[in-house]
Amino acid sequence: MRAEIEQASDAAKQSIGLLRRHLDWDTVDKRLAELNAASENPDLWNDPEAAQKVMRERQELDEAVTAIKKLEQELEDAATLIELGEMEGDQASITEGENAIKAVEKEAASRQVETLLSGEADGFDTYLEVHAGAGGTESQDWANMLQRMYARWAERRKFKVEIVEMTDGEEAGIKGATLLIKGHNAYGWLKTESGVHRLVRISPYDSNARRHTSFASVWVYPVIDDRIEIEIKESDCRIDTYRSSGAGGQHVNTTDSAVRITHNPTGIVVACQQERSQHKNRATAWNMLRARLYELELKKREEKANAEAAAKTDIGWGHQIRSYVLQPYQLVKDLRTGTQSTDPDEVLDGDLDPFMEASLAQRVYGGGEEVSDID
Repeated sequence: MRAEIEQASDAAKQSIGLLRRHLDWDTVDKRLAELNAASENPDLWNDPEAAQKVMRERQELDEAVTAIKKLEQELEDAATLIELGEMEGDQASITEGENAIKAVEKEAASRQVETLLSGEADGFDTYLEVHAGAGGTESQDWANMLQRMYARWAERRKFKVEIVEMTDGEEAGIKGATLLIKGHNAYGWLKTESGVHRLVRISPYDSNARRHTSFASVWVYPVIDDRIEIEIKESDCRIDTYRSSGAGGQHVNTTDSAVRITHNPTGIVVACQQERSQHKNRATAWNMLRARLYELELKKREEKANAEAAAKTDIGWGHQIRSYVLQPYQLVKDLRTGTQSTDPDEVLDGDLDPFMEASLAQRVYGGGEEVSDID
């Protein structure tokens, strides 16, 4: 077996081993038996919420066990196919087996990343806000590029994307936007993208073609359902209505249907102009505020558990989590994990998985050294 294929096989075995450890493989059969017994108890559905929890855990555990066994069998079958091919001098069989091993390696690695998404809210849909930093048109254009980047990433994953609110820039780009991204583990994947993003490029708005640095911030928080109770006093909030903005035509409202809610104790502001109905926009804005306050509580818990200081949120130099350099060279670098790409165009078109996977792994397993920024 060639060294490249042996390496792929070893990597697949390692990923499968980590999947087994994550499930606590020695006790998984016992837990499945307990869940199966519980699901057959006729009294289970006297408490629908508890019943759904049991059935969901049972299904997830059963699917995880089946997937691991399938990967192990496919890896064994591929190795056997290569061995037989080498004995009989059948190159087609050898190639088929090698391709199968590569496929198993890719699938096992993907499932390993999914095990990192086990947080309380990771499986939820998510809101993603983008806000331009100081710098006028430059930063507003950069905010628009980021908004498009995340929409493209979501589309690659077959997630649904809705624009909840968007405020256009004076000349180009956007001052801010809120996206609703719907899909399995949407929040889990995107949660580490919160922070300041820095762009370095030759400005298309500078007649002297000088290099400019722009900043924009991203904030990610989960969509929560009615089972999660978040108490909000209406007296703590200021509610403003205003006319929806847009590029013109039939999508611009002529009434004050857009709604903005400011939560005074925390300073959190949410806005919605998605619908023509002020009533619907108000309901969505309240749900967004509940989600933001829930995300704030999750963050407090995580900081307490990890004994970490609160994350800095200034939209400017020194607080960025990732830098995107388009000139004079091409490089995207994450300043938390050191993950890099020399293809910024592909990253800005939604190729974000390597960055997300690295930051998720760092959050779960820790580690990582101080990473220097790029000029």
